[in-house]
Amino acid sequence: MKAFLISDNHDTLVLMRLAGIPGVIAHGSDETAEAVDKALKDRNLAILVITELAAESIPERIQNLRQRESLPLLVEIPDRHGTRRDSDFLSHYVREAIGVKME
Repeated sequence: MKAFLISDNHDTLVLMRLAGIPGVIAHGSDETAEAVDKALKDRNLAILVITELAAESIPERIQNLRQRESLPLLVEIPDRHGTRRDSDFLSHYVREAIGVKME
């Protein structure tokens, strides 16, 4: 089983390659969707890592991947500029998923 990165910038790609995770750079929704399709064809893929900015370009596709019950596990990571999410994104995610407000 292996991991693969889809990044919107070169710095993140280089860092992940140093950690042993191959990947590609994709800009815009078309390139990102093509990169996801190509990555999903690999039957040995266990973790698909995608930068937040790249994920924002294909929100419906990302939502569908999150709802799958099979591999690969989807992991969104911030890039060198930091996270694009609100400070309470995890509480919002839990509230949306199971209807429980965490404080």
